[in-house]
Amino acid sequence: MTPILFAAFFILLAIGMPVAFALAIAAGIAVSLGSSYPSIVIVKEMFSGLDSFPLMAVPFFILAAELMSGGAMTRILLSFAGQFVGHLRGGLGYANLISSTMFAGISGSALADAAGPGAMMIREMERNGYDRSYAGALTAASAVVGPIIPPSIIMILYAMQDEAVSVGALFMAGILPGLLITCAMAAVNWHVCRRRGFRSSAPMPSPREMLRTTLYALPALFLIVIIIGGIRAGIFTPTEASVVAVLYALLCGMFFYRSLKISQLPQIVLDAALLSAAILLILAGARAFAWVLIIESVPQSLASAIVAMELSPLLFLLMVNLLLLVFGLFMDPLPGVMILVPILAPIAAALGIDPVHFAIVVIVNLTIGLITPPVGSLLFVVSSVVKLRVGDLVREMPPFLVAHLVVLLALTFIPAISVWLPRISGF
Repeated sequence: MTPILFAAFFILLAIGMPVAFALAIAAGIAVSLGSSYPSIVIVKEMFSGLDSFPLMAVPFFILAAELMSGGAMTRILLSFAGQFVGHLRGGLGYANLISSTMFAGISGSALADAAGPGAMMIREMERNGYDRSYAGALTAASAVVGPIIPPSIIMILYAMQDEAVSVGALFMAGILPGLLITCAMAAVNWHVCRRRGFRSSAPMPSPREMLRTTLYALPALFLIVIIIGGIRAGIFTPTEASVVAVLYALLCGMFFYRSLKISQLPQIVLDAALLSAAILLILAGARAFAWVLIIESVPQSLASAIVAMELSPLLFLLMVNLLLLVFGLFMDPLPGVMILVPILAPIAAALGIDPVHFAIVVIVNLTIGLITPPVGSLLFVVSSVVKLRVGDLVREMPPFLVAHLVVLLALTFIPAISVWLPRISGF
């Protein structure tokens, strides 16, 4: 049944079938042609894969991000970030990076990050003399931190697949790697802007202006504190935190900043619902696909084979990196987590690798696939929102990809980057 599953899946992808439908239909074909199970079991698995309390956080974090964008809080975060670095060479690039990092602490989604503050920054950078293709590539590369800095949709899904880790531990573990990626992107921005002569036209704001901008941005910034602090203090679960984020973003946009109108809410809810539905469809299809692999004992057989090879933990991690980098060329991170984590996580545990360390390596690795063709979702999102050819973005991407790979190797060789914060936080 496994050969039928993979053959059907890749054929469906080759003819242009969306990933969600390719996963589900391939699972249905495999069950129908290669087993005695009734086909209805695929539908059952798809529904049971979505019947999860932690998964409810996904649409709420997406809605919170949409409310932030609709309520002008995105522009406020951009102004806050720009006041510190806007006067430097490549300053708008740094502002782009900082705002992406802050927005990542709200949305949990790379696509929301790129389509929200990222799209605004690309237009601003172009008005100030930056190449639009470079601005787009920088935005896509920096949006990768969206699923890594908490809250994170992909971390919620990972914790559902591996009971050895909790959502709270993964949230804490993602902070340092996310900041490290931001610093790596800043280094690339410094190099490119110096080589191409991009300069800043923004003057250094006065201390009074900086204080006023900072105070005005504090309510928006406080949402990040509420999410992380509330989970860490045990006040609410990640799912409850997502609901609190929606309520806070709504009240803040309507009553503090007064930029969110009631008339905007139907469209905001519709946009969030459409994005949530797209993500949940992928998860349902991936659940059916993974179920076929499990009943075929593929994870157990692969785990036994790899353990018998007596690989060192480091060599195994390097092999996983290579596998996931290739996998990320053709598959988005969410189905990657659903399909691969049940296979790879038990092997990592058998080799004595810290489950939190392994989770961060997998998550960062899969998110790099968001900016690698031919299926890099961020490339297509940025291309569509600012009317850029994907090829123009791809030509600007190599230095950013190199920086991401350097960070990935650092995370692989230095587990403390991933596990230090969760340990001191009591996870």
